[in-house]
This record gives sequence, C-alpha cells and structure tokens, in this order.
Amino acid sequence: MNVIIIGGGPAGYTAAIYASRAGLEPVVIEGPLPGGQLTTTTTIENYPGFPNGVDGTELVMQMREQAERLGANLEGAIVEKVEFSAEEGGCHKVALDDGRVMEAKALIIATGAEAKYLGLSAEERLRGSGVSACATCDGFFYKGKTVAVVGGGDTAAEEAQYLASLAQKVYLIVRRNVLRASKAMQDKLFSNPKIEILFEHETVDLLGSPVLKQAELVYRRGKADEARKVIDIDGFFLAIGHTPKSELFHPAVEVDAEGYIKTFDGTTRTSVRGVFACGDVADPRYRQCITAAASGCKAAMDCKQYLE
Repeated sequence: MNVIIIGGGPAGYTAAIYASRAGLEPVVIEGPLPGGQLTTTTTIENYPGFPNGVDGTELVMQMREQAERLGANLEGAIVEKVEFSAEEGGCHKVALDDGRVMEAKALIIATGAEAKYLGLSAEERLRGSGVSACATCDGFFYKGKTVAVVGGGDTAAEEAQYLASLAQKVYLIVRRNVLRASKAMQDKLFSNPKIEILFEHETVDLLGSPVLKQAELVYRRGKADEARKVIDIDGFFLAIGHTPKSELFHPAVEVDAEGYIKTFDGTTRTSVRGVFACGDVADPRYRQCITAAASGCKAAMDCKQYLE
C-alpha cells in the first residue's frame, strides 16, 4: 500500500482526508482511542466555522466520518512495532496487536501527546467538569471566576497570565520555593494583581461533585512541617508538561530532549526517509486542534510529493 497513518485524531484524520483525495488510499490505524484528546474535552469555542462552539467529540468524529467517506480505510487496531526500511523505496512494516503485519511505502505518524497529570483520582472524575490541561482551549468558560494553575515553568506562567485576562482570580500552585519560568515571565506574574502565587504547595485532592468546587493543598515548609488548606476554585489547570507518544518509533526516528519527533526544513519530514510526523507528537509549542489539523494536511501533501 502507499501510506499508513498511525493515530486517529485531528492530525491523523486530516492527513487521511488529504491523502484520500490525492488517490493514495490511506490506511489509518486509529489505536485504542479514536479521536484522541478531543474526546476528553467538552465544547470547543476556538475552532473556525463554529460560531456557537462545537463538542470536541462531535468535531473529531465528523473528521473521521469525512476521511472514511473519501475512501480512507480505518482500522481500530493498536500498533505494537514498526520496522523502518533502510532501503530507498523500500516498504516500512507495521505490526498490529491482532497479529497482522502491514507494509507501506510511506508512514505518517500522528500519535499525539498526553498531558501530564498529578495522579489524583479526582482528576479523572472531574476532567471536563473543572479540570483541564489546556487554558487556551477551556479558559473562556471561566470568565469572571476563580481558577488555579499547577506548575512553575514558562508554560504555567503563560497559562496563568492568559487566565488572568479572563478570570477574576488565579492561584498559581508551585511545588518548589522558586519559579522555573524566565525572569520576564516572573515579572509579569508578580505584577499582576489577579495572580496569587502559592509557593511550596502541593495539591492533594480536588473536591466537588458533579463539578469542581475546591482544591485541598498541603503547604510544606519542611519534610516534617506541613499545613493543609482548602481554596475555593471553579477551574483547575494542569501545566506541568506533556508526554509525546513517540516511544514506539525510537531510536530510528530522531526526537528532541523531551521526546517530540523532529521535523525538518519547515516540512513534516522526519529523519527517516518516507516517514512524516504531524500533530502534537511533533509540536512541543502550540498543541491546538487547528494546528494539528493543519500539520496533518501538510503531512499528506509531503507524503504525496515523496511518493511521486
């Protein structure tokens, strides 16, 4: 076959749409969660073409339906192993969990990334009901409300600043006694009257049902000296990083220090000939639905050019 797309989300389905229209007859290995991270979100307000917003699951399932209607072959299997061809023009082999081995002249990797969570049981229960890992996606719903951001790096600082433009108050919960964010970002945080930084605090529980109401924190001034407090919040945002789902392709495909697949020369080409990467697995910066879809388009076009 011409191309196998690994991953079923905005990037993978968009790549499938473009590849199908280009006559490449793509096969999409959707994995265990067709739709990717969008299926864990609620209403998306910032995707163009939907003035009243659109449910995340509905949006990505429409992409899936469109890809299938245009001729993409959707497989609900899980990729267990990939053998990359070392020969120019050779086929890459993709082994699936059902025992099948597929071969293709080109691969598009669209496996996405996972937000890092604290590991609290309440995080899963309240995800989409007050708990989020994307301030840009969900911050709009907390206009005039009180929210908390967890993290001490530049991402956390940026999310706190963004949320402060919408919410009435933002707590920034920092485990250490210092911020890792740049000096410029720290200056912005300290000068913003809406942001309160809680140094040396850790979240131990999230309270409320069916929606988030409070966060229980522990203040550690030393290993044996701690105090607990509860803060009233409407939203709880994780900003402690993401984990790209790229381990399946190591070490053949070159990645950066955080595991994001490297692409070259402004394209979606990877370090392996005939292999392309799109979406969050290759995007350590933006991680938006629209940028994932756009990179899926690019990957299909790059793939088409390669096969020609």
